Amino acid sequence: MADIAESSHSTFPAGFLWGCATSAYQIEGSPLADGAGVSNWHRFVHTPGRVRDGDTGDVACDHYRRWREDVALMRTLGMRAYRFSIAWNRVLPEGRGRVNPEGLAFYDRLVDALLENGIQPMVTLHHWDLPAALDDRGGWLNPDIVDWFVDYARVMFRKLDDRVGLWTTINEPWVVSDGGYLHGVLAPGHRSQFEPPIAAHHLLRAHGAAVQAYRADGRNNIGIVVNLEPKYPASQGADDLAATRRADAYMNRQFLDPVFLGRYPEEMHEVFGDAWPVWPDEDMAQIRQAIDFVGVNYYTRSVVRHDPRRWPQRVSGAPQKHATHTETGWEVYPQGLTDVLKWVSARYGRPPIYITENGAAFYDPPTASDGRIEDPLRVAYLRAHLRAVHAAARQGVDLRGYFVWSLLDNFEWAHGYSKRFGIVHVDYATQQRTPKDSARFYAKVIATHGAALGVTA
Repeated sequence: MADIAESSHSTFPAGFLWGCATSAYQIEGSPLADGAGVSNWHRFVHTPGRVRDGDTGDVACDHYRRWREDVALMRTLGMRAYRFSIAWNRVLPEGRGRVNPEGLAFYDRLVDALLENGIQPMVTLHHWDLPAALDDRGGWLNPDIVDWFVDYARVMFRKLDDRVGLWTTINEPWVVSDGGYLHGVLAPGHRSQFEPPIAAHHLLRAHGAAVQAYRADGRNNIGIVVNLEPKYPASQGADDLAATRRADAYMNRQFLDPVFLGRYPEEMHEVFGDAWPVWPDEDMAQIRQAIDFVGVNYYTRSVVRHDPRRWPQRVSGAPQKHATHTETGWEVYPQGLTDVLKWVSARYGRPPIYITENGAAFYDPPTASDGRIEDPLRVAYLRAHLRAVHAAARQGVDLRGYFVWSLLDNFEWAHGYSKRFGIVHVDYATQQRTPKDSARFYAKVIATHGAALGVTA
């Protein structure tokens, strides 16, 4: 495999990492096992009415007990890298102070097993699940959480950095602030006009402080992961163009401008009005730390029109009636991935980029008698988006790797188990794993270093 990847016939950059991604609460199960503390997501899902069908992550994919099987599955598919997250509450049950040795040992064993199977780990420190004990103290609204996060990060750096070469601090801070503090559809379930900017700012401060701590303790590479959704105006009218700028500032530039440029977009005050605070210069300096790469999660685009009824952005999406849409209602638009990667590269000085999540939820038919699960729409989605990645690389974007979302069908947050993103089917009753056609397709892409896509260097 390595010889293919580094050959003169490579269609992607030499050393390009092919991998898959998951997150702790979505696959691990056993949320309170072996001394783990309660997380805000455990509490959220056990609150009636929060999650579709009353589903919880109590079992999920049972990865906490079946991790050896899952690592072997990754090896069979030829994965070169695996992005996973740490359950903060599993390592520090109260969120700070006492370390739970059993929880720490779980991730220690997982990293060793990955390396033994030739799979490079990428560790995400925070993928939305916060220790409930810290949520009780205000969670991301409490400025002290920056220090709590750094203490937790140092525990992980000191334990795993001798074997983990790629770290990410926060996954999708926009989703935490928007879903958790504005709309209340994700943990902790708040609905507030004033809380989202505060939560977002403290998430970014925690990121910056963790990067500072890593420079003291670590010796490899660290970055942040953001979900980006390119915004296109529904028309060239002044209102739609202004709405597009607000939407882009709120979802995209709100998180990357502070990290790379040390400032928030000017449109943020227009978006939030009196709910937008004035932040001290020392906070912005803390956020603006040199990072080694940025992780981009991409699923879809948004076509934007002005809508004065929709606070805070005053925008709504213009449906694209003749496009293919996923089970989550997202338009399939691979050109948006090329566009957003080129935008990040141009605006922020051509940083190294990993596509840390990309995938789609589609209906999967029952398993055929020969054990095959056909998912042609997902195969088409992956093929088109991988070609879009290749196009961005050919146009000068410094791309370092691609992680499909997700390895396994899993607990999809407020959707429960109703949406399947995995390239591997999970029978939740038996926990049997069955690679779908999309897994076999992706394995061919990996084995040929992209040549199976029909692209050329």
